Amino acid sequence: MSLLPWQTGKVIRIVNETSNTRRYWIEVPEMKSFDFEPGQFVTLDLPIHEKPARRQRSYSISSWPDGTNVFELVIVLLEGGAGTTWLFNEVKEGDELPFRGPLGKFTLPEPIDRDLFFICTGTGIAPFRSMTHHILNHNISHQNIYLIFGCRKLGDTLYGKELQELSQKVTSFQYIPTYSREVVENQDHLIRTGYVHTIYEEIIQSNGSNMGTSDPTSLRPAYFYLCGWKNMIDEAKQRIQALGYDRKLIHQELYG
Repeated sequence: MSLLPWQTGKVIRIVNETSNTRRYWIEVPEMKSFDFEPGQFVTLDLPIHEKPARRQRSYSISSWPDGTNVFELVIVLLEGGAGTTWLFNEVKEGDELPFRGPLGKFTLPEPIDRDLFFICTGTGIAPFRSMTHHILNHNISHQNIYLIFGCRKLGDTLYGKELQELSQKVTSFQYIPTYSREVVENQDHLIRTGYVHTIYEEIIQSNGSNMGTSDPTSLRPAYFYLCGWKNMIDEAKQRIQALGYDRKLIHQELYG
């Protein structure tokens, strides 16, 4: 199978989402509609090295297919990262970026006949924002959707207000952020502290499954999608399988 050709995208908007995270809207002028499946990514070719393989950086698409020729990326500035340093310091609205895509098979199951656990850290939320809006916009039949987002502090939250409002409107969708380094003086029950792993374990346990059992008949049907850094994904895979789920139900997109 041959690779998709390189295309030229035009950066039409840049917005700071947090102190070290930016949203980039990229238009594809040569296309009327940039079509992709939620969960896919694009690869950018950045002028940061002579060797092509060391110039390329891949980012999940954080927007959803809407019939336009514009897609969105959310990118975190990595300390010492050549690619993100160049994007943050050099790229301005109106600039062009060579890209290839859409790419990847980290996409929704068909049909969505089980609960979906979207488990992510940092900008790993991008594909799940895309998937969630796509499901709800098109009234795709689904079970419960749990978007469990982990970051350090409240100020690191990505798309927080948007996803919180969406969860208030749609009963089948729960947005659950948790903060590993946030101090909550008033113990606000709406603010979860800790790591993502305790959250999905609590949900599974509270819905009648037997934690620690090897009997798959006692587990609620679910698909698990993981996106973020390797340590989180490795631990999540271990914990989910320890609950009794088959590894075939676990899908992952690794960052870094």
